[in-house]
Amino acid sequence: MPEGPELHLASHFVNEACRGLVFGGCVEKSSVSRNPEVPFESSAYHISASARGKELRLTLSPLPGAQPPQEPLALVFRFGMSGSFQLAPADALPPHAHLRFYTAPPAPRLALCFVDIRRFGHWDPGGKWQPGRGPCVLLEYEQFRENVLRNLSDKAFDRPICEALLDQRFFNGIGNYLRAEILYRLRIPPFEKARTVLEALQHHRPSPEMTLSQKIRAKLQNPDLLELCHSVPKEVVQLGGKGYGPEHGEEDFAAFRAWLRCYGMPGMSSLRDRHGRTIWFQGDPGPLAPKGSKSQKKKSQETQLRPKEKLEDLPPPNKAPSRTPRARRHLPKKTAIQQPEETSLQQDLKAPTVPEKGRRKGKQATTERRGPWKNKADNPSKGSGRTSAS
Repeated sequence: MPEGPELHLASHFVNEACRGLVFGGCVEKSSVSRNPEVPFESSAYHISASARGKELRLTLSPLPGAQPPQEPLALVFRFGMSGSFQLAPADALPPHAHLRFYTAPPAPRLALCFVDIRRFGHWDPGGKWQPGRGPCVLLEYEQFRENVLRNLSDKAFDRPICEALLDQRFFNGIGNYLRAEILYRLRIPPFEKARTVLEALQHHRPSPEMTLSQKIRAKLQNPDLLELCHSVPKEVVQLGGKGYGPEHGEEDFAAFRAWLRCYGMPGMSSLRDRHGRTIWFQGDPGPLAPKGSKSQKKKSQETQLRPKEKLEDLPPPNKAPSRTPRARRHLPKKTAIQQPEETSLQQDLKAPTVPEKGRRKGKQATTERRGPWKNKADNPSKGSGRTSAS
């Protein structure tokens, strides 16, 4: 799901792609979108964008002399789980382009499209940032820090720190992958009480005898949690591209995957928080971990099927396996190579499957058909939980 850095990168993309372009006509909405119509029409206007936390504002500015006379219109977008902007030829629109802004003739017509495969994204013609969202962790760091430390009595900080980090009233721009990376770098258990983690920062002040360069060096060498909420998203922005995920290009995705240290990485453990969201971590989960839950460790890459491995490298299957329970007991068990664990990006979007119910008499055989897992939690077909608070 797009988080603060992706919204920032999207605004940069819109500004670069639309620089020098003149748009004209009506704004077109797809027939399947449930979002509101955009009441704007102008013979000539420019488009610009800005981002704040997990929101992006698109501004349509009519040029002098454009008809009909029109005031600038601002739209605020929230990307949901799959929103993005693309610039495409008007006669070759991308699939799921639910809002389109067309360039004016006579040049070859282009369309700036808001593309949203899953249709969880939303736009608001009012043009105002959503009330209640806190300062942006990327662009309003000092206000963001003050807002958190001033409100530590809020009940949100009674929760585990991994859940508090998704509360957009205080951490506007932080989502699922960012919270995992931030907590991992500081070795903070994800289910430690949020207030316990943050109270110590209220009295953390650098020595007045330190020079400015010494203060900067100290922050870089020993950043606290709130500083990382600012610097870690900045690292993602510096990777460039239009965001993460294969749909944005293999190079963007490869750079993002190489940057990750914790989220979905081999050797890391995972648990679901009370909202059903998967948090990745290493070591002890912390005192507020869900009772009765068991963390699952991501298998190392050596036990998974590598992308370059071919199917012919695997042992050939038996062409005519026996269907009797007795014969099935002698079949070789499926290995981890034959059942590669899905990446975390797939797991968070895939619904868990319902296991086939077997007959009582063939219970053992049915278990072997599912795979060599000791319990249901170990079965990859059950799925695990990537989304972030919108």
